Parts: sequence; structure tokens; C-alpha cells
Amino acid sequence: MTVPSKTKDFEIAIVGGGIAGLVLALALHNRGIPITVYERSAKFGEIGAGVSFTPNAVKAMKICYEGVYEGFERVCTRNMWSSKLQTYFDYVSSYEEGKVVDETIAFSTTTSLGQNAVHRAHFLDEMVKLVPPEKCIFNKHLINITQAPNGRQVMHFGDGTTAEADAIVGCDGIKSRVRATMYGADHPCVTPSFTNKIAYRGLVPMEKATEAIGAEFAQNAVMHLGKNGHILTFPVAHGKTMNIVAFHESDGNWEDTERLTKPGRREDALRDFAGWSDNVTKLLSMCEEELPIWAIFDTGANPVPSFVKGNVALMGDAAHATSPHHGAGAGFCVEDAAYLACLLQSPAVQTSEDLAAAFQAYNDARLDRGHWVVQSSRYLGKMYDWMSVEGNDMDKIATELRKRNAIIYDFDVEGGIAQSVAELEAKLGKSGKK
Repeated sequence: MTVPSKTKDFEIAIVGGGIAGLVLALALHNRGIPITVYERSAKFGEIGAGVSFTPNAVKAMKICYEGVYEGFERVCTRNMWSSKLQTYFDYVSSYEEGKVVDETIAFSTTTSLGQNAVHRAHFLDEMVKLVPPEKCIFNKHLINITQAPNGRQVMHFGDGTTAEADAIVGCDGIKSRVRATMYGADHPCVTPSFTNKIAYRGLVPMEKATEAIGAEFAQNAVMHLGKNGHILTFPVAHGKTMNIVAFHESDGNWEDTERLTKPGRREDALRDFAGWSDNVTKLLSMCEEELPIWAIFDTGANPVPSFVKGNVALMGDAAHATSPHHGAGAGFCVEDAAYLACLLQSPAVQTSEDLAAAFQAYNDARLDRGHWVVQSSRYLGKMYDWMSVEGNDMDKIATELRKRNAIIYDFDVEGGIAQSVAELEAKLGKSGKK
């Protein structure tokens, strides 16, 4: 890879090396902006399974760095039927109390790109290949951030070491240490909120799934809706595997907030989805016997008041961790990175004071949208489980869903960034400060 020429005299520290952190690292590095990534683990890694990217997010990838988009294309899996390449999900009603359900497609949602799922770890691996190793430091658990007499930010790590940078971007997830240092450990926004949803996640060989429920429902993305739960399935691993995620309304609190998973079994899922369609029963029966239960947390109960404080910013889940019902969380991380990279690239941004202004411009552009997706995703979780005002009326669900999806898919990423950069440059002066 050609090393980009340095374009800025300031350095950005990125805390966290997940998808958000590495996409931002690539976006900045390839604009000649000096960066260092500090990762608490011994190596990069992502938890979870499949994640999708909608058209707005794919546009943002290309803005960040073409290599991000190329990596995505190498590992993404689309619907397997050519007639469904623009279908995002087919929706079916899979529960009717006391009756045998004959599943048919009630409605579909579409995008210009259709469904395109990637395994989180596989996508991250593509990003790791592109980030220069010398830009990454591992085993760095952030404890605190202070300010040096010269105004630089000082990171204090658990191993007793420190590091300085002109600005810090926290990409360290839902339990963000950067967020805790910004607001103090006792601030409500520091603690994630349980959404009262749990999820069972499973992977099934596609050949086996196709034999059990038929090619159309197995080989393309489907959302099964019902009382107090919903199940989504889609192909992954270039069609070799079906990914299954079964969400259910929890009947209590999640006791151990330090751990987002606990041991579960296939029989737990079958009990929670008793009385659903034969297809749902078959899908869950094909999962492994040991089926961990995932708690769904977000930042919805206590939203982060601001994504920035001086020369420290939050991005991705650290700023607006969302439940997965919109399938937009990872995409919003990429949007964040595109905005921040383009703002910092502006020739008007030259000094530490300019960095603070650029961070504030980022916050002005991203705060409301970040808060909205968290709350809207919560609503979809209720709506899919027939717990909202739409009830089990699939026509009403379709109307409400399409309205909300349009806010995500139809977002003008390029136009929004151009406006934010223009406003920042008007404030600072286009030529920057000498």
C-alpha cells in the first residue's frame, strides 16, 4: 500500500479497534491524518454474527476509503434468488393463537442493494489487512483521560503507561471507557440500558435449512413476526449457511450487566416460541443444543447528551449504541466515520482549537440522527413483536416500517457532509490558520 503524504500536524488517537475504530482509522490515515489505534485486547476481534449494511452505509464506506467498500464486497452475502436481489426482507406472520399457521409473504421491503449480510469478524479481518500494523497498539485498557499543560490529551492505561494525542475519538463500544471519562462514572449515560429483549443466535447449514423449510424462505432474508417475539433469517458465508436470530420479550431484568450473554439451550428457544409456525419450530430445532442467550442493551434510556467534549469525541456504539432491529447500527458507525474524516480533512482545520470546532460540527450533524435510530429501533422491536399500536396488522406494520426505513436508506450522506464542512469552513476560514 502506498503511504499517504502527511497533511496535518495534529495526531488523532482512536480508542477501540472494532469496526467503527478501524473504519475511522482507514478514513483518516488515507487522508494523510496521523492516527494511532489503542485496543484493549491482545488482537483485533468482533463478537456477534451477521450484520447488514444499507445503501446509506455503503455510500459512506466509499467516502471513508474505497478499500473499506472493496473489503465489504469480498465478504458480503446477498439473497440467493436473482428475483430477490433488491429485497431487504420478506415479512411473514408466523403466529396465530390456537391455530396452525400457513406462512405466506405479507409484504417485502426493498433497497437498491437488497440484503447484503457480512459476518462481523470477517468484515473486521478485511479492515485489519488495510491498517498499517505500526499504527496499532494492543493491550491498552483506558482508565482515564487528562489534559497536559500544553493542551494535548493524555490517556492513562491500566498497565501504568500513558500516551498523548491532540484529540481522542472513543470507538470503544457500548461500555465505552471514553464516555465514562467524559461524563464521570456516575452519569446515567455511562450505563447501558436493557431493552427487555433477548436473542438466540444460531447457524444452520443452508442445505439442511432448504430441505426443512423450502428454498424461498431458506435462501433469502425473511422476518417471521409474532406475539412477543420475532425471528429473522438470512444467508451468510456466500450462501453456505443460514444465520438465525430469534428475539423474544424478556419476562424480567438482566441481572449481570457486566456480561451480555448467558448460557442457554435450544429447548429454551423452543419453549419461548411454542405455538408458532412449523417453519419456526423447524428452524429452532436445527440450531445447536447449546444456544447462548444474548441480552439486547442500548443507550436509549439515558442518551448521551453530547458526542463531544473539547477535543474528545465519541463515535459508533460509544455514542449511540442501538438495538439491532433496524439493522443500522454498524452502518451508522460508518456514517459517523465519513463525517468525521471529511471534517478533519478540511484545510480550515489546522490547530488544536480547530479540532474542537471540527468535533463540534460533527456533533451538530450526528447527535439527533444517532439518538433517533436508537429510539426508532426500540420501537421496531416492539412493533415486530406485536406490542405497538399497529398490533398484528401487517399492513399497518408495513406502512410504519417503510416510513422509518426511508429516514435511514434515503439519507443524503454526501450532501450532509458537504453542508457540515461548508459550515465549519465558514466558521474557521477556508484557508485555515497559519
